[in-house]
Amino acid sequence: MTRTILVKGNKKLLNAWAFYDWANSVYSLVIASTIFPIFYGALFRIAEIDKVVVFGLEIARAPLISYVTSAAFLFIAIVTPLLSGIADYIGNRKIFMKFFCYLGGVSCIGLNWFSLENIYFGLTCYFFGLVGFWVSFAINNSYLPNIAYPEQQDKISAKGFSMGYLGSVLLLLVNLAMVMKPSLFGIVDTLGEAAEIRAMKYSFVTVGIWWIVFAQYTFYHLPKGFKKTNRHKNIVFNGFKELRTVWNQLGTEKRLKRYLIAFFVYSMAVQTVMLIATYFGEEEITWGSDGERTTGLIISILVIQVVAILGATLTARASKIFGNIKTLIVLNLLWVCICIYAYFLLTPIDFYIAAGFVGLIMGGIQALSRSTYSKFLPETTDTASFFSLYDASEKIGIVIGTFIYGFVAQSTGSMRSSTIFLGVFFLMGMLLLFRVNAKKKK
Repeated sequence: MTRTILVKGNKKLLNAWAFYDWANSVYSLVIASTIFPIFYGALFRIAEIDKVVVFGLEIARAPLISYVTSAAFLFIAIVTPLLSGIADYIGNRKIFMKFFCYLGGVSCIGLNWFSLENIYFGLTCYFFGLVGFWVSFAINNSYLPNIAYPEQQDKISAKGFSMGYLGSVLLLLVNLAMVMKPSLFGIVDTLGEAAEIRAMKYSFVTVGIWWIVFAQYTFYHLPKGFKKTNRHKNIVFNGFKELRTVWNQLGTEKRLKRYLIAFFVYSMAVQTVMLIATYFGEEEITWGSDGERTTGLIISILVIQVVAILGATLTARASKIFGNIKTLIVLNLLWVCICIYAYFLLTPIDFYIAAGFVGLIMGGIQALSRSTYSKFLPETTDTASFFSLYDASEKIGIVIGTFIYGFVAQSTGSMRSSTIFLGVFFLMGMLLLFRVNAKKKK
């Protein structure tokens, strides 16, 4: 039986593309944002230590994970253009998207064996989980201009993020039940390991399975890719050559170039907030007990996810009324206010309030940033290279953001001071957005 090739703009194709957010967002929520940060902090508290010797250096737990995150995103920023060049040469993006999906999923399962005794193995799984998530996500993003018309892109981009929030919340609720009531799932204390810790490890396994299984629907319907015949002979470095070509082309695309610079600055802060928010709450908020800490952090992330669905929808509607750039300016201003508020957070109630506001604007700024870039692209079939530049700028920004955040936390002994520099980046991003020529109809 021959499979029908779906044409650009086809509803089934658009939904299949958006469904990858449903598949992979469980990693972003359960591992990057919720269960893993709680698990990671618990390991150190149980061992009654705050620092660990890694690579011959004694590093505190929060800066350690921040530095590993920086290293992962540096690797991502390097490997993504390499893959872009090879994918364009062979005309098959999907094979790489599959590989990194499976790499990420298997790495999530590998976190089941994370321990302070196996710190190198655990950090390796954490490293490749990040790599698998972001590289496969970048490849999926690059499909957007090829599968959706400009007037469809805001809506389907917002739908993807909304589906991701919904799916990840569903799995997190199951994981929450596992952690809070492990006996209901047959999880009991074992020698040297509490049932709650074991339940957290099992939640990592569920993420890997969910991600791999649900991604199959996307893989079934997405086209392989778009082969180019006028490629350089050295296919390994084609991606970097394409990035240079695209960057040079931006000289005549002033609006796109200005937008990309603004995106680089504020995205640096957005992604850092996403990656460290739970670590911040775990260390800086005054919780009554370990149980309250675990429950409170999970509830906070659930609030962010649920409110983010509303935020992504409202932002898409606002962009239709006020335009993409004006909406992004307002979102950055709101982020500045949140960063200032975060510096003074002390109680769980303070943290819950911050979570609500973060959720309202987080989903919106991510979805709108992606679709705005897509609509600003010039007439070209080389969308993969343009999106490689977009993703490279985002990842390099994360490298800088997470490294500075870890360095400030290590130097001052507190993650609280780092919120100020994030606010500065949002302010700079807002000011840079004013320079984008938004007069042209989007």
